[in-house]
Amino acid sequence: MSTQTIQAAKVHADDIPLDQIDVGDPQLFQDGNFWPYFARLRREDPVHYCGKSAFGPYWSITKYKDIMQVDTNHAVFSSEGGISILDRPEEFRTPNFISMDPPKHDEQRKTVNPIVAPGNLARLEHLIRSRACAILDSLPVNETFDWVDRVSIELTTQMLATLFDFPQQDRRLLTYWSDAATAPIGPGGMFDTEEARLAELKNCLDYFTCLWNERVNAEPGSDLISMLAHSPATRNMGPKEFLGNLILLIVGGNDTTRNSITGGLLFLNENPDQYQKLRDDPGLITNMVSEIIRYQTPLAHMRRTALADAEIGGKLIKKGAKVVMWYISGNRDDEVIDNPNKFMIDRPRARQHLSFGFGIHRCVGNRLAELQLKILWEEALKRYPTIEVVGRPERVYSSFVHGYRSLPVRIPA
Repeated sequence: MSTQTIQAAKVHADDIPLDQIDVGDPQLFQDGNFWPYFARLRREDPVHYCGKSAFGPYWSITKYKDIMQVDTNHAVFSSEGGISILDRPEEFRTPNFISMDPPKHDEQRKTVNPIVAPGNLARLEHLIRSRACAILDSLPVNETFDWVDRVSIELTTQMLATLFDFPQQDRRLLTYWSDAATAPIGPGGMFDTEEARLAELKNCLDYFTCLWNERVNAEPGSDLISMLAHSPATRNMGPKEFLGNLILLIVGGNDTTRNSITGGLLFLNENPDQYQKLRDDPGLITNMVSEIIRYQTPLAHMRRTALADAEIGGKLIKKGAKVVMWYISGNRDDEVIDNPNKFMIDRPRARQHLSFGFGIHRCVGNRLAELQLKILWEEALKRYPTIEVVGRPERVYSSFVHGYRSLPVRIPA
């Protein structure tokens, strides 16, 4: 992004009347222009009411401690109304355990927990490493290619197919369904109507129903479909709830890791001193992974619905209001994080970020995401001291998934 574009966005963010700021606008995210708007809200109106938007009225929670207050209080701030700023009509909703409150949430989450238990992660480590090596060894040298397609999507989608025991030859369907589930409707999105989106997700349901039918009649296995099919908490789900939980697991296992893989390479190129620091000391990789996840914040927000009147940051939020926790803003809050706009791979307490959420809905796969990033950078650094970004990233049109469509890169000979 040019300096002039950044300056224009800052001028607009500072001049627009406060009550007209709508940080939920997906165009801000596709253009990469959202930072000055969040900076102003944190400074002037950290609990901000937007009365008019494409998503209806909503409250924005933009500072770290206020976000924590909402995220850890599921008794007042419920997930039942949905987890994104977008409200879907009842007939298009697909319930899943992250959009449930206890006790049902706890029972269903417990069903899939074994897939990311420490013992299973230890077993997966060799597989992740062998795949990362194969992907990196296949990359062309001295030739421009798309890092998102060749590396970010490939590694995460292979892993996701393994977790589901999904046919590897069809694994790119998982990427497509993940994008289909999270894209806004209308201009800039993948579909013009909710009907069109649901029709595509029906293909996802049909595919996985065949896998379910195979596994529900077999001995319990260690894959996610088998776990869902054999657990008392999930084996009697209806089609919509099954689809909802599939989409949750696909998006959680795909979008977050793939966009952090892309963001990491972009940030190292934007901060060559940090790239050199990494080359000088590869032992910083584990800490760098946490800093990448903070700096990227692959899911920009999570939404809650107020079950009762509540006060946050001195503002009264009425029962029934839509409350959006902007993790991407909280991760840049200088009251909690020192020099938050600087990418620092040796940052002290780098895991002190909001990207995985907090409370009962904290990301179930956070350790797996960190493991994939760690292994990829260990193996990339052994092979390629430098991977150059040679063009602008193409960003996703979404204020929920903070991600990339493409990133042109080149490995020097």
